[in-house]
Amino acid sequence: MAPPPAAAAAVDGVGVGVGAHSVFVYGSLMQDEVVRTIIKRVPPSSPALLPNYHRFNIKGRIYPAILPVQSKKVAGKVITGVTDAELQILDEFEDVEYVRTRVEISLTDTSETMLADTYVWADAEDPNLYGEWDFEEWKRLHMKDFLAMTHGFMDGLEQPESKSRVETYQSFMQEIQQPGTTTTTTQVEI
Repeated sequence: MAPPPAAAAAVDGVGVGVGAHSVFVYGSLMQDEVVRTIIKRVPPSSPALLPNYHRFNIKGRIYPAILPVQSKKVAGKVITGVTDAELQILDEFEDVEYVRTRVEISLTDTSETMLADTYVWADAEDPNLYGEWDFEEWKRLHMKDFLAMTHGFMDGLEQPESKSRVETYQSFMQEIQQPGTTTTTTQVEI
């Protein structure tokens, strides 16, 4: 069962140390293995909808972006019980491309509404956003490579000269796309 909205409201310094953050996820973080790689556990979650937003593909990227769009909705899930330290790690993972934003979501199973944080694309005028991102397609085609990149990013965070997630993603994607290297991107079947 999801925490009551009041428990989910511990954000932005209010209730620091409480560790009762709720985060709406809609892309790669819907995959438990990605969450486990980043925060070393898989918190409880429930299916949820974010009204008045749209989930876009991003040209040249394998992960999505969301932006406010009237009369649209994004299906995802809310992960609950996220600690302050875990939220900071998620902030680092989402990097400068996203802005953590407080939104109202509805739980799919109960239609109950609650507040949660989510990561909204920072550039609302980005010309590289198009169409609609598909989670099932991402799992089939890109999850394996994305998990490898995520492991590399997390290992890098331990280093004194760590790279941002954007830098890690770009260098990883360049490596797997170099001529003469073999990539299993299109061979992954989940």
